Amino acid sequence: MLRPNPTVAAMAPYALPDTSASGDLEPIVLAQNEHPYPPSARIRQAISDALGQAQLYSDSDCTELRSAIAEVHGLDPGNIVCGSGSMELMSGLMQAYLSSADRILMTEYGYLFMRTLARLVGAQVDNAAEPEYQVNVDNIIGALQPATKLVFIVNPGNPCGSLLHNDEIRRLRAALPEDVLLLIDEAYAEFVDDGFHSPLFDLVEQGNTVITRTFSKIYGLAGLRVGWGYFPAEIRDQLRKVLNPGSVTSLSQVAARAAMQEQDGVVEARRLIAEQRDYLTSAIGDLGLRVVPSQANFILVDFETDKRAASAFEFLRDHRLVVRPMAGYGLPACLRITIGKPEQMRLTARTLGDWRQQGNG
Repeated sequence: MLRPNPTVAAMAPYALPDTSASGDLEPIVLAQNEHPYPPSARIRQAISDALGQAQLYSDSDCTELRSAIAEVHGLDPGNIVCGSGSMELMSGLMQAYLSSADRILMTEYGYLFMRTLARLVGAQVDNAAEPEYQVNVDNIIGALQPATKLVFIVNPGNPCGSLLHNDEIRRLRAALPEDVLLLIDEAYAEFVDDGFHSPLFDLVEQGNTVITRTFSKIYGLAGLRVGWGYFPAEIRDQLRKVLNPGSVTSLSQVAARAAMQEQDGVVEARRLIAEQRDYLTSAIGDLGLRVVPSQANFILVDFETDKRAASAFEFLRDHRLVVRPMAGYGLPACLRITIGKPEQMRLTARTLGDWRQQGNG
């Protein structure tokens, strides 16, 4: 019998969320941090036009897409790399730079997929505590080991939604050894109010920092799998050796390019999401539940005990609302709720209110 790689054999399968509602109810899925609205007519038309050349391979260098990204953000297109979601870029970095002799340092509630990637390359994972659901730079610095080769942070964080100020990130970079790579995942950066956050792409010019972003969140293209990152030239060249050429399809490229050229849509999406995020945060807070302040397109609700969180999850699911339990992140007393359309948010608030009225909490 053919036997798998021992490392893979010892791993648990990737845990996909259960997005079904109770019984035969049509679910309202608020578990995946997806955009609540479909792509614009312009994006759909771009995809439709590209179908006429679907018999051809895609541009493996994503030339036009990289140019569109560079124009919006004022970057060097030569140092932009696109992938099939930012997950592919993270995976490629781990393959290119880490081995069993290395350690990765991430925060307590950092993106779980990074732990999987570390196991695949044999690297050890260390954690820095996130007190009060907030990334703490002093804790990261204190957790550094001699073998630490990569430090990974998500900003804003997922599942907490909290934001680390740019000054703190710069302080972190300055405190790290020059040969330690800092990977900053900014999947939710476009949701942050302009007054709270500004781009950090200049850190990449130091040669030891990478920033990744995605089209899956504010651009609403989760199903097309497009991510991008800004890389120092040397790291870019090593990364390209391990990426799959053509992993970003031609349809995905034209859709992402059209989305990048619709920055008015980004501004409007940010406004709509912030409006509903503020509403739901206030409504749930009025129920006596703790909501972690968020700058992303979701909120984290702390129910104080595992039992109450499980009870609320099932009650919501019984009423079509599917949210995300956070036990996998070490937060069994918490649920994460994606920000959706106004009617979905009102239903969520009412349903949690009904849950409380039935004597829960």
